Amino acid sequence: MRSIWNGAISFGLVSIPIKLVNATENHAIHFRQIHLADGGRIRYRKVCELDEEEVSGGEIGKAYEDADGTMIPITDEDLAQLPLPTAKTIEIVAFVPADQIDPLQMDAAYYLSANGVPAAKPYTLLREALKRSNKVAVAKYALRGRERLGMLRVVDDVIAMHGLLWPDEIRAPEGVAPEGDVTVRDAELDLADALMDTLGEVDMDSLHDDYREAVEELIAAKASGEEVRPAESGEGGGGKVIDLIAALESSVRAAKKSRGEEDAAADGEGDGGADEGDMAEVHPIRKTSSGASGKSSAKTSGSAAKTAKKTTHRTPTGKTVTRSGGSAAKKSAPKSTGTKKSTSTAKKSSGSGGRGGSGASGGRSAAKKTTAKKSASSGGTAKKTASSRKRASA
Repeated sequence: MRSIWNGAISFGLVSIPIKLVNATENHAIHFRQIHLADGGRIRYRKVCELDEEEVSGGEIGKAYEDADGTMIPITDEDLAQLPLPTAKTIEIVAFVPADQIDPLQMDAAYYLSANGVPAAKPYTLLREALKRSNKVAVAKYALRGRERLGMLRVVDDVIAMHGLLWPDEIRAPEGVAPEGDVTVRDAELDLADALMDTLGEVDMDSLHDDYREAVEELIAAKASGEEVRPAESGEGGGGKVIDLIAALESSVRAAKKSRGEEDAAADGEGDGGADEGDMAEVHPIRKTSSGASGKSSAKTSGSAAKTAKKTTHRTPTGKTVTRSGGSAAKKSAPKSTGTKKSTSTAKKSSGSGGRGGSGASGGRSAAKKTTAKKSASSGGTAKKTASSRKRASA
C-alpha cells in the first residue's frame, strides 16, 4: 500500500520511524454532472473574480479572509516556520483505557508501518506494550496543514491510528432528545429485549452495501440497453402513530422467521386437536344463591329420572334391565347412603322374582324405585347401580 505521510512516533526518548498508510477506502459510486440537453459534461473552472480569467493550480495560493473581507495571504513557508513539534512526528502524550475515548471523536483510520529495519525493534516494543497494558495511546500529529489528535491501538500485529476530533469539536446534544416526560412500560422493554435477543449478534464481515450493489446493477443494465423496471417501494413508516407493543411483537416474529427460529407453539396452532399431554382448560363453578341451587337440583333430579326411564330395554333373555343416563350418573357423588338402600331393595326384588310370573314385573318395579331413590339422593355410581339391577333381574 502506498504511504501518504512519512515521520516518526515519539515514545518518550524512543523514536520509531514510520510510514502512514490509509486503513480504509471509499467504495461510494461517484457521478458526474452533465447537460441534460446534449449530455455534455459540466466542469467547474477556477476563475479570478478580478480579471474573470481562468487560473491554473500553480497560480493558486492560500489566504485568510478577515471579518471585513480583507484577504491575508499565507504561504507554505509561513506555515513551515511555525514551532510545530508534530510536523513530522506522532507524539504520544498519554496512555488511557479504550473506554475513555468517546466514539463520537472517531475519524479516519490509518495503519502505521515500520519504516526500515532499524524501526522493527522499537515498533514491536510499543506494540507489545500496548497489548499487555490493555490501553490505547493518545497522540498528536500534523497532517494536511493542521495538527490533529489521534489514538493508537493494536490490530492483529499492526499499530493502527484513529484520527480523533478535538473535544471542543464535539457539539453538545442540546434540543435533540424528545421533549417532555416519556414513560416506557415494562412490557415494552421486555419485548424490546426479546427483539434484541432474537436479532442476536452478526458477523461484521458479512455486512455489505446493498444500495451500492443496486446502483451498479442499474448502471450495467443501462449500459447494455436493458429496460430498467422500477423497484417496489415498501410502505414508509415516517410520521405514523403506531401501536408500539404490536410493532415489537411483529418485529420479533419477523426476526424469528428470517432466522428460521419460529416457536414450536406457533407450529401447533390450528391443528384442531390437543397433543398428548396437553392440559384441558378448567373453568371454576360459579356459586349461586340457595334458591337458585334448589331449583337447579330439582331440575337435575327430574331430568335424571326421565333419563333413567328412557334407557330401559330388554335383554336377550326377555328380562328388563334399566340403566341410568350417562351425564346424570357420572355427576352423582360416590358411596352415598342411596347405594345401600338400592342394594337392599334389589335383594328383596330378587326374592320376589322366584314366585311364578311376578319376577319380571317385580324386577321392573324395583328398578324404577331404585332409580327414583338414586336420583333423589344423588348417590351411587353408574357401574354399581347397573350391577345391582342385573342381580335383581336374575
